[in-house]
Amino acid sequence: MLLSHRPPPAAAQLRGAAPAWMPPLRARQLAGPPQASASAEFPGSVPEAAQIPPLRRRRRIVAGIDQDELVDPEALADPDSSFYEINGVRLHHKVCSHEDEDSSSDQSSDATVVAAAGRSRIGLPILLLHGFGASVFSWSRVMRPLARIAGAKVLAFDRPAFGLTSRASLSGDDSKPINPYSTVFSVMATLAFIDYLGAEKAVLVGHSAGCLVAVDAYFEAPERVAALVLVAPAIFAPRKGVKDSATGEQEGQKQNVPNDESSPPNLFARIWGGFLKLWKHIAGLVSKLIMGIKDIFRSLYVKALVAFLRSSLGAMLVRWVMDKFGILGVRNAWYDPSKVTDHVIQGYTKPLKSRGWETALLEHTISMITDSAGRAPVSKRLSEISCPVLVVTGDTDRIVPAWNAERLAHAIPGARFEVIQSCGHLPQEERPEEFLSIVERFLWTVFGSPNE
Repeated sequence: MLLSHRPPPAAAQLRGAAPAWMPPLRARQLAGPPQASASAEFPGSVPEAAQIPPLRRRRRIVAGIDQDELVDPEALADPDSSFYEINGVRLHHKVCSHEDEDSSSDQSSDATVVAAAGRSRIGLPILLLHGFGASVFSWSRVMRPLARIAGAKVLAFDRPAFGLTSRASLSGDDSKPINPYSTVFSVMATLAFIDYLGAEKAVLVGHSAGCLVAVDAYFEAPERVAALVLVAPAIFAPRKGVKDSATGEQEGQKQNVPNDESSPPNLFARIWGGFLKLWKHIAGLVSKLIMGIKDIFRSLYVKALVAFLRSSLGAMLVRWVMDKFGILGVRNAWYDPSKVTDHVIQGYTKPLKSRGWETALLEHTISMITDSAGRAPVSKRLSEISCPVLVVTGDTDRIVPAWNAERLAHAIPGARFEVIQSCGHLPQEERPEEFLSIVERFLWTVFGSPNE
């Protein structure tokens, strides 16, 4: 067999003969004299990468906060801020004492607020529990006056997902014993802060969704709660026509098919009564079957909703909502939105500067959805509350209507109900003088000495 000797193929031929799956060869320029660029030899050709100007990324702004410059929550702390770690979560809180100085940049300068708070001493600490989307900032105007009323320390803390409390990372299968974004954790933190103050019991003051935490803390440890002050309480789901629907049910029961005792004593009536009982039994079985199917669909719906909220689309959605409606929601919470100052807006938007705020808010929302399944609502146990209770509301509250707060007061035995005029959802911010006067009168009536 004759072998022909041919010169080796050129490099260009090798590149052309390479199979399609093989990655192209990348040339590496060796050290040597610089070579002329292609753009210099061929005008109009593509310039080198160094000559291409960098693309400008569009900055993400949420409620006026640049989302490309987020920091850890602790970097945003005020000089009077403190942190208390529970289960790996660093809870941001502030403490005021009745012995503190009167002057503070966060306090109201109105003399009436200071004067209204200096008459009585109950000797019990007070814990303040903010609502959804708020923080310790919402109590800044009343903390020191409340400390003088109590004659003890007043503590407010940011629940996880809000304020400057650290953002805990969660996955679908979290290994921690208690979800830090759950109500159970907030209740545990509330009781831990009572211990932190070195007290056996305390007065719990909740606002909006914080009222739910306060009531749950009472049911968890009633011996640790001296009294409850529920401000604009978001416990009952707002719904009208409760009395009408109850009356309708009673009338429906009265118009039910007569039984054997009230029916005419004849054979037809007995057969008809037995026939209706049979159909009632069958209807009950069908109803149970439908409820079972409904529970299955609800479980699937909840899983799908949780998966969506934990996706990148969920984070985009919550950023869009906060950007479009965050500041609007704060203004809408006041009776007179024109009185919402820049200081108030900055106080509510400051947590949006913390890294991971949107993920934490989504996890809190997921916890609200999943915790409600398989658990009896607190509203069913309100009649079991035996400690003193004060319910305070604004007459023009657009978020939790005054009639709904009054409905809650009627459901709790012996609860007192107070309405502040020309006030919205935030009495402690919008009407601090009236709010302090009402709280002081309540605490003085409950804990004041008869001799004094």
